[in-house]
Amino acid sequence: MTTGQHPGAEPRTDAMEDERLPSIAEQMADQLGGWRGLVESSIPVVVFVLANIIGELRPAVIASVAVAVAIAVVRLAQRRPIRHAVNGLFGIAVGAAIAWRTGDERDFYLPGILYGIAYGVALLVSAAIRQPIVGWIWSVLVAKGRSEWRDDPVLVRTFTRLTVLWGVVWLAKVGVQAGLYLAHQDTALGVARLALGYPPYALLLLITVWTVRRVTRQAAPQPLPGA
Repeated sequence: MTTGQHPGAEPRTDAMEDERLPSIAEQMADQLGGWRGLVESSIPVVVFVLANIIGELRPAVIASVAVAVAIAVVRLAQRRPIRHAVNGLFGIAVGAAIAWRTGDERDFYLPGILYGIAYGVALLVSAAIRQPIVGWIWSVLVAKGRSEWRDDPVLVRTFTRLTVLWGVVWLAKVGVQAGLYLAHQDTALGVARLALGYPPYALLLLITVWTVRRVTRQAAPQPLPGA
């Protein structure tokens, strides 16, 4: 290969790498499970909230767990990915078990609150020590295990800021739920669990994917004129 040919080859390689990246919509759909995943993960909580308003705690617990199991079974029978259904079933089952044992409907939401606090704190700590969780998750889910971003100061700063954003939003939304939990606002807590679940998550995903793709495209070498 001659010296004159080399500058043109590098951008073509970068373009090919960029073409292999999933689109923003594809990446968000994978993480959220698509519209079906969004709906299915919300149904057990909706069933619990409505059944608990209409009737008593234990029938509501049974109904929500039964719906979560049914969703997982249907996905399995259809040979569809069951990751989101299993995650939802696990979360519902843990909360249902605690609420069943204590007899307090608020406790149905307690595992989610505790998980949210732990996750938010972990995000902020990882940003403080320059090991941003969002960057490592990007490596696993999008970059096929590669972590070259660690050698790029711009990307390190970008992922650190995004991780702080995720941590602040996560602690804010779980703070609202914790406040309602402590105030014994059971129905409002159920509504907040739904409203503050996927909408903020989807917005954070959109911001993250758009920001990282924008930064990486700006950093990519540009072809020389006439190359």
